[in-house]
Amino acid sequence: MKLPIFIADAFTAKAFRGNPAAVCLLENKLDEDMHQKVAREMNLSETAFIRKLHPTDNFTQSKYAYLFVCLLVFGSLWHTEFPGQAVVAAYAIENVNSTLTFVTLSGELKARRAEDGIILDLPLYPAQPQDFPEVEDLIKTAIGDTLVQDVRYSPDTQKLLVRLSDIYDRSFLENLRVNTQNLLQVDNTGKVKGLILTLKGEPGGQTPAFDFYSRYFAPWVGVAEDPVTGSAHTVLSSYWSQQLGKKDMHAFQCSSRGGELKISLRPDGRVDIKGGAALVLEGTLTA
Repeated sequence: MKLPIFIADAFTAKAFRGNPAAVCLLENKLDEDMHQKVAREMNLSETAFIRKLHPTDNFTQSKYAYLFVCLLVFGSLWHTEFPGQAVVAAYAIENVNSTLTFVTLSGELKARRAEDGIILDLPLYPAQPQDFPEVEDLIKTAIGDTLVQDVRYSPDTQKLLVRLSDIYDRSFLENLRVNTQNLLQVDNTGKVKGLILTLKGEPGGQTPAFDFYSRYFAPWVGVAEDPVTGSAHTVLSSYWSQQLGKKDMHAFQCSSRGGELKISLRPDGRVDIKGGAALVLEGTLTA
């Protein structure tokens, strides 16, 4: 059996940045065991399997496709319901359509091609005020005595959003040492599945201006730090839109790989998140 296989870096225009995902093109169904074997062989956080809806479809021209994503967690494989980076990576594989709809386990997920990237059509999740004492141990374990300006919680995504004080800058967030090893022991209630650290942006000088910065940690699901996270920005977009009074924003995730996202809140309560994609590997998997 030979399968076309690709690796694309999502939410970036440059190779070796952003969030890498593997993409495997399938003419026919694979059994569950083979999905897992391929994903383990690729050894990335997400491996996307794209299969035609109809036998006569063409991968480069079809507007609809099945998308099945394996998520590597604690060395085990799960199926993710929010395959943001996988969709961006999958769309980067030579599809010529301006709009592409993926049929996933959680319903249809739409993506559109723009001149400077790929746009994901995603839900927007509000974050409600969170009592600091309830999560104080978790925050102090993660970032010590770093000053905190605001704390919010998104019940829809189970993400805790922690805004750092405006006295800090991008360099501080990039170099902040976050202790994720002990977070499972501090909070094992199941309420929090991800920790977002965020910071207000700075005026542009010699570098591009960003409205806000972030980093994302999810040791509860086996991800110490995610390079670039579409799902976290469904929460961040709602929060920073309220704080800044803006519908269109430019965001940067300050992981070691880094990634840029352009955000546009829509009147229908959803959000368009745009990111680039860089194809870094193309080949054939032989099994």
